[in-house]
This record gives sequence, structure tokens and C-alpha cells, in this order.
Amino acid sequence: MLVLSENHTLVGARDLDGLVDVAVEAERAGFDGVMVSEHVVLGRGADAGGLPANPREYALPANQDPATPWPSSLVLLAAIASVTTDLRLIGSAVIPPLRHPLLIAKELATLDLLAKGRLVVQPTVSWHRAEYAALGVPFETRGERLDEHLEIWASIWRSDGPVRHRGTHYSFDDVWVRPEPWRADGPRLWFGGERLHGPLLRRLVEHGHGFNPLGRPSDDDLARLGAAMSDAGRDLGSLEMIGGTRGIFSDATRPAPLESALDQIPEQLARGFGTICVKPSQFTDDPATIPHLLRRIVAGVADRCP
Repeated sequence: MLVLSENHTLVGARDLDGLVDVAVEAERAGFDGVMVSEHVVLGRGADAGGLPANPREYALPANQDPATPWPSSLVLLAAIASVTTDLRLIGSAVIPPLRHPLLIAKELATLDLLAKGRLVVQPTVSWHRAEYAALGVPFETRGERLDEHLEIWASIWRSDGPVRHRGTHYSFDDVWVRPEPWRADGPRLWFGGERLHGPLLRRLVEHGHGFNPLGRPSDDDLARLGAAMSDAGRDLGSLEMIGGTRGIFSDATRPAPLESALDQIPEQLARGFGTICVKPSQFTDDPATIPHLLRRIVAGVADRCP
């Protein structure tokens, strides 16, 4: 998977066409998908944890300049859908509690239909209290709201008729939400977070098609996940397990070497993480090198797979 967010040292922050071009090159090189994350807004405190020493490092909770540009992930993925045919389109870190569930269910279904079933969505509650405050959504209710979203989406996408809902945060009478997504049960859903807490574990078991943790889960976490899946009559092998590479930077001024990042892959494969995410700006500052870099990544991953 190619990470398209947070590549400002490689593709200009306003050059969204450039990101679309990178996605096209990723498909040509043999990547399985592209991944785009989101924030609707950032406020004061987004950088409370300090900015990364190297601007090519990953954006994480509380390490982001409040002026960081985050394009609408779903709009950007729609543009990519229009010029690709095989790439999976991963809306990673979509924040449903900031929207009404009927609105985002409509947007996701429309995008999935445009992409002919290539959409993957990772719903999350995120971490930035100021973002919730700016949009008038109580931060403390974000987990409850996400759970209601998931319930409503499932009802909408699996129903042949009208849907009604009576919940703590959302209520509506008989409505039709059309068009339907490409798949009868909607886009594939991934879940992840910094730790495998109870609500995350429950969402994975009840709704998940993939596990995309932030960081490296412990062996105990994986054992808990496997046991919970088994208790629910599901096989852990039915979950797509997502890992990733991280550049090892020698200083704050230059990209990381690619080979040492790719050498992180075999250990992840051995733990069952068979989908690997790579962020291109960690390894080059020159847009002209993108086609060659992407081919090197695909070949390097193949060389390290058993």
C-alpha cells in the first residue's frame, strides 16, 4: 500500500493533481492500493507533542503543525478512482463522528460504486479535541457516535427498503439512502489504534475486515484478538493484517535509505502482517524519481517475501 497523505516534502501541499499522478504510477508499478487519511480541521494543540525532527516522518497524534493541509480524503480518492482500474482506495482514518451518519453513508456508497468495490474505509474517533469543538461535536461522545454510525451503515447497506433508527445521538424515520454501494454489504472496513482497547477489539470482531494498528501490537494483543474472533465464530485469518515500513533517518535534512526500511518487512510477515504500507516521501525528495522508486519498492518487497 502506498501512503499518499503527508508527502509535502515530495509533492506540493496544493498539488493534488500530483498526488493523483503518484497513484497512477503506483498502479503501473504493481501496488495493491493507495491510502489517504484526513482531518477536517486542526486547532491549537495539534502540535502539543512537538513536531517531528524530520518533516518526512509520519504524522501522529499531537505532532502536527495546525496549518498542515489535509485534503478531503473522499474527494481525493474519487479523483484517483476516475483514473485507475485496479488500485484499492483506502480512506484511512476517516472520522465519522464529525458528520451525520446518513451523509457519510451516502458519500461512502457513492465512492464505492464509482470505484466498483475498490473502497476500503478505516473509521476512527481520532484524537484532536479542538477538531470536535470546532464542529460542535462533544469529544466525550465520539466512541458512542462511531458505534451508532457502524450500526446505521450496516442497516442502510444491507436493507432493500427504508431504514429507521432510534439511538442516543441520531434518530430518523423511514428513509431510503440510494444508490447502494458496489458490494451488497458495503465497503470493506479496517480498524486500528494506538492500543487494542475494548471498543476497538469489539469493532474488529463485529465489523472488521482488517486490522491496521498504529505501531506494533504485542503478542498478547494478537492473542486477545485471535481469541475474541474465535469466540465470535470468526477466524483471525479472515482479517487483513496491515503493517508498514518506517524510514530510519540519519538527520533532519534528508530522506531515509530505502533498503533498511524494506528490511523491516520479513519480521512483520512472520507475525501475520501481510499488507505493508510505504510512504514515498520518506525515501526521496525528487518527484522525477517516483516511478523508479515505486518499482524498487515492489521489487524489494517481492524479494523479501517467502
